[in-house]
Amino acid sequence: MAAEALSQAGAPVHLYDAMPSVGRKFLLAGKGGLNLTHAEPLDDFLARYGARRPDLEPLLADFGPQDLRAWAHELGIETFVGSSGRVFPTEMKAAPLLRAWLRRLRATGVTFHMRHRWTGWTDDGALRFTSPHGEQTIAPVATILALGGGSWPRLGSDGAWVPWLRARGVDVASLLPANCGFDVGWSDHFRARFAGHPVKTVVLRCANAQGVAFERQGEFVVTETGVEGSLIYAAAALLRDEIAAMGSATIYLDLAPDATIQQLDEKLAKPRGSRSFSSYLQSRVGLKGVKVGLLRAGVATAVLHNPTQLAAAIKALPIRLLAPRPLDEAISSAGGVTFAELDEHLMLRALPGVFCAGEMLDWEAPTGGYLLTACFASGRAAGRGVLRWLKMQTAVSNL
Repeated sequence: MAAEALSQAGAPVHLYDAMPSVGRKFLLAGKGGLNLTHAEPLDDFLARYGARRPDLEPLLADFGPQDLRAWAHELGIETFVGSSGRVFPTEMKAAPLLRAWLRRLRATGVTFHMRHRWTGWTDDGALRFTSPHGEQTIAPVATILALGGGSWPRLGSDGAWVPWLRARGVDVASLLPANCGFDVGWSDHFRARFAGHPVKTVVLRCANAQGVAFERQGEFVVTETGVEGSLIYAAAALLRDEIAAMGSATIYLDLAPDATIQQLDEKLAKPRGSRSFSSYLQSRVGLKGVKVGLLRAGVATAVLHNPTQLAAAIKALPIRLLAPRPLDEAISSAGGVTFAELDEHLMLRALPGVFCAGEMLDWEAPTGGYLLTACFASGRAAGRGVLRWLKMQTAVSNL
């Protein structure tokens, strides 16, 4: 996006990429259907960026969800809104969009240099690269860094850039897993029986020590080590930070969101007779499989035989989370170059002429199109920031 903003204004642009081909992470994002953005009301959309909303809102005001859909349409890619409000290309694939985009970039003069990995600066301030032809250095009039976070090392987002920027006096918040799973510490029996099972249509509630609360309906997956999936990812930032502050975090699951606790209490008060516990729960309140397994794993045996306590457990089953999964397993990362280090056009205050964009900035968002949209918007803003800065430099040199 930065290259597009520059090349369409007539600036000569060279794009360096460590990978053998362009947009590998973009293609991976579209592996299960490219979720470009989200069609919810703008205020709700902006709220997904949490504490970083004030920093990202100006960028998204200039290039938001509707602008992104229009941009894709200009490239010949139609989009549609799914039942969840997520926006996808009609073909659900990333490759056609990427091919059309690269054709347009090349037509406007962007030169691509593949297998060129940036390794920092030389003593005189030139950019240093490793390449198939050995080490190379260049001294551009302006630089945009879009180096990713730390959650996809095999695609180049390995966070190797962090010490290089810190050495230049740039404040970089430590990279942390975002949109990640969490360890629970299941018993061997539960793990063997339920790892890989989806837990559908539940409400997850949690809160941190400061009283910030989260509540949402959705689904997640039981894993060998704990839990992951869209509902867990949506609460991941709060849970990760609570674990860092308190040593653990507890989520509460409503396993029967369509029933009140009073309704459950009345149904469970009827004698079980000769039926097994699992058969009784399925016939009385519709719980089966992994939900019953979670109940057995999450509460004392005495609770299971007390209808009132069992009803309460079904409506608020506690699960204690011990740790987030490692950064290289996460979908995205938090942390990065802090916004205090950047001016309103995403130029580093400590390094005039150097701009930053994308996931290397200190922000995070849940899945659902929010990550891609903000990356697009920040890339465009950085490209336009370079144009503004170059004009200012030309004006100064002409004085």
